[in-house]
Amino acid sequence: MGAQDDREGEARRPLDKWELKIHGLVENPVTLNWRQFMALPQFTDVSDFHCVTTWSQFDMPFTGVAFFTLAELVKPKPEATHVFFKSFDGYSTNNPLEVCMDDDVLVAHSWNGQPLSKEHGGPARVIIPKRYAWKGAKFVRDIQFIGRDILGFWEVRGYSNTADPWTEDRFA
Repeated sequence: MGAQDDREGEARRPLDKWELKIHGLVENPVTLNWRQFMALPQFTDVSDFHCVTTWSQFDMPFTGVAFFTLAELVKPKPEATHVFFKSFDGYSTNNPLEVCMDDDVLVAHSWNGQPLSKEHGGPARVIIPKRYAWKGAKFVRDIQFIGRDILGFWEVRGYSNTADPWTEDRFA
């Protein structure tokens, strides 16, 4: 079994072994198991989903935990300016904290009333509707509040750091 197989196996981790670590420049770092994550206030947001390959899907209902709910839980310090997301499969991405604090950003566990499939990033993925989809990590396992920008997987490979679909900002 190669490294790719190991990463794919990590992404398929069972819910009783799933954890979401939220840490960094915060007052109250936490590691949530699936039960604790699901016990947080839930909401459904209907938003658009934009792929860098130029397609969009409109009015997609995602359900999960609002990013600002997670931020309220951990209490970011004033020096936190960015958020760095890591996935169980080794993927990473970055966003300014102000982008993540928008009222439509969430860590989703369901789409269209059904649990997220592995193909769509389940059991939990980050949804940032006003950015291209690569800015929302599938299989999310780690949310780190940081005081500077760190480029993620696609950003170091020449993709835009802002990823604004309305200006078609795809590449650096």
